Order: sequence, then structure tokens, then C-alpha cells
Amino acid sequence: MPRSILAAAVLALAVPAGFAAPAAAQDAAAQTALAQVLAHSRRAEDRARDQHRHPAETLAFFRVEPGMTVVDYMPAGGWYSRVLIPYLGSQGTYIGLNPKLDDSLTGYWDMYRGTAEKLPAQAKEWTGGEGARVIGANTDSVPEELHGTADRFLIFREIHNMRRFGWLHDSLVTARKLLKADGLLGVVQHRAKADAPAEYVLGDNGYQREQDVIALMQAYGFELVERSEINANPKDPANWETGVWTLPPSYRGAGENAARRAELDAIGESDRMTLLFRKRA
Repeated sequence: MPRSILAAAVLALAVPAGFAAPAAAQDAAAQTALAQVLAHSRRAEDRARDQHRHPAETLAFFRVEPGMTVVDYMPAGGWYSRVLIPYLGSQGTYIGLNPKLDDSLTGYWDMYRGTAEKLPAQAKEWTGGEGARVIGANTDSVPEELHGTADRFLIFREIHNMRRFGWLHDSLVTARKLLKADGLLGVVQHRAKADAPAEYVLGDNGYQREQDVIALMQAYGFELVERSEINANPKDPANWETGVWTLPPSYRGAGENAARRAELDAIGESDRMTLLFRKRA
């Protein structure tokens, strides 16, 4: 039995009816709701990566709850969208935010353009229209009425792209505009070793030094609240010549070499930092 469901069951047995603290009962209900979302058939192909991404533990650490307004930075193929949109529920709002893209970025990157028009329809395909209200935006076209409405701003493995493509400033300024005064910002990011050379962590290899990410966030007015090792992987040396994409699911450089892929599978996906920040006045 998953730990989240077990915890909810134990809580229900341990606290007599009529005596449960409202916060504890609400937390148990949220855990149960999230477990149901994670088990839904729409996630049949996504579920294989749960062992590396730990969505239940990660969203709990980021203190995401049903009914909130949550910004998901660069939703891409919708892996976390298929969790967040139904989990936030009909009283919640999901904002998928993409950066403003330079005209030189084409091909793959075209999917990130015109988010306001594209995302609601994509989300309907991902979730069947179930769950939170869905809003899409790019950093240069965020409606002013959304400013100060977000409870959470989540960045899953995109700090390296923010740095190498010059999106960091506009994206973090937008995060401050969108978040409420007490809003929280969560980061999951491929983690380099603390002594990794500066040229290795500028973005093109995917990995970032944890101390650099914290410093960048602090410079933009976010104070560190807590760190977690939820998404850590000590087997990852984090120094691949071809970057984080050497590891599953990309297997860069492995081709169809079954033995090499097996070696990489034994390591798993990247070592990742998981950080929680609060918007500072």
C-alpha cells in the first residue's frame, strides 16, 4: 500500500470520530485525493517515472493543496499537468506558464509558443476536462488580473534552461508578480556536485549546483524555507560529458546498445535537489 494511503488510513483509525483536528482531517483527505489522481488510468504511461519523480512526496513538500492556484512553469508534455489539474479540483486554478521565446528557437520549441491559446485545449485532452480551471500564458503576456493570485509557483527541472536561454530574469520577475505575498516557490532541479566547475553548470549540461540555485533565488527576493532529499539519487555521478541526458529516459550516446542502457538503468534518473522558497517582501 502506498505510504500516502497508509498514512491516511492510520490517521482515520487513530483519531476518534468527532475529535479529528480540522487540519489533520483536511490533510488526510488531500492525501487520499492525490493517491486517487496518481492511480488514474490517464497516467498509465506516466507512472513508470513516479519512482524517480516522487510526485506525492514532492507536492506534499511544496504544500500544494486542492483549491489552490498553482503556476506550473513550462508544462511541456503535461506530465505534472495530469497530476496537478485534477488534484487541484474544481475550486482550483492551474496556470501553465512558458517563457517568451526568441525567434531563433524553432522546431521542438514551437510547442511553447501561444500558450494562452494552446494550453486549455491540450489540458482537456490530458484530463478530459476534469479538475481545475486552466489558464495558459507566456511571460510577456500574463494578464494583470492574475498578479498576486498564485499560492504556489513550481519549477520542475527547468533552471538550466532558464539560464542557458536567458529566461531567468523575466521568469523569476513574473513569479514574484504572480505569487501572493506569502506565496511559496518550489524547485526540483538536476543537481551537480558542490565542487563542479563553473563552466559545467551554466546550463548546457542540465546540472546546477544547489548553492547557486539558492543564491539566484535569494537575489530575486525568495528566501529558502526548506530543503528535501526526496528526489536525490546518490548513484548519479552528475558529471556526464553529454550532460544529464546521458541518463534515462534520454540515453544520449547509448544508441541501441542494450548493455549500456542496462548500466544506465541501474543508475536511474538524475540526482535532484528539491527546494522550497517563500516570496520575500
